[in-house]
Amino acid sequence: MKSVTVSRNWLWIAVIALLFASCKPSDEKIAEAVKAKIGAVASTVNVSVADGVATLTGEVNDEATKAAAETALQGIKGLKSVVNSLTIPPPPPPPVVINPDDVLRKGIDSVFAAKSIKGVSAAVAEGVLTLTGTIKKSELTKVMQAANELKPKKVLNQMTIK
Repeated sequence: MKSVTVSRNWLWIAVIALLFASCKPSDEKIAEAVKAKIGAVASTVNVSVADGVATLTGEVNDEATKAAAETALQGIKGLKSVVNSLTIPPPPPPPVVINPDDVLRKGIDSVFAAKSIKGVSAAVAEGVLTLTGTIKKSELTKVMQAANELKPKKVLNQMTIK
């Protein structure tokens, strides 16, 4: 009679364990809940769930949205943790500023005078500065930097270097 009682006890333990295991939400159910909450924060987020761990991928606009996506998932039943692999695109490059010819013509002489550059002339046409004259090799970098400070489309170096 004892062996029958012990067998019944193990049977009940197995049934209870099975009930508890079946109460745990499936990865599919967790994924549905995660997608519903994420959709309110960012629609471009991809979600995958494995063993109760949600992985977020995709691109969001900023760090605040990335953090909000993870925070929105708190309290989802069965969700063990979140791997936040969301990325933020780099900011766009600043616009390229090219000064018009009249600004280049007016500015080149004053920039050269301020930097004590002598013996160099500049012609301006369609945003291009063409430098002529004779300079020392040691002054080449200073001259080119000064010319580029004016933001031309291009600087053509036709100077003679001694």
